Amino acid sequence: MALRNIVLEGDEILRKRAREVTDLNAHVRMILDDMLETMREYDGVGIAAPQVGIMKRMFIVEIDEQVMELINPEILKTEGIQTEDEGCLSVPGKIGTVERPAYIKMKGLNREGQEVFYEGTGLLAVALSHEYDHLNGVLYIDKATNLREAEARD
Repeated sequence: MALRNIVLEGDEILRKRAREVTDLNAHVRMILDDMLETMREYDGVGIAAPQVGIMKRMFIVEIDEQVMELINPEILKTEGIQTEDEGCLSVPGKIGTVERPAYIKMKGLNREGQEVFYEGTGLLAVALSHEYDHLNGVLYIDKATNLREAEARD
């Protein structure tokens, strides 16, 4: 595994739609491993491939020590609205208030090419929705109100 550089806001790669993963191979699994290591190094909850310069439709979310990898994800269902503050590894030092679904159900493939389903509320719904947006060239700051400097964490 290796740390990858985080692509920052202003780089046009973050504004493009990522391409479908057509071949699940060792290279894709290595990228997923690198993404997980990079996300953990920067204390993230999720990371999408475009954030490390890879224009593929895949992302990782980790909540409560559960790692969820989704390749070629699709949103199956959303319900309700929740409003929470969000940040992003690609927009360091900023947070903003964003409306997201209160519930989301998604499907995709795991690293072995098997179909997986994830559904959740609260932080999980926010994280899945946030990372999915990255695959379509959308940043949370496009939807945020009250965009402001993040307070330093200890």
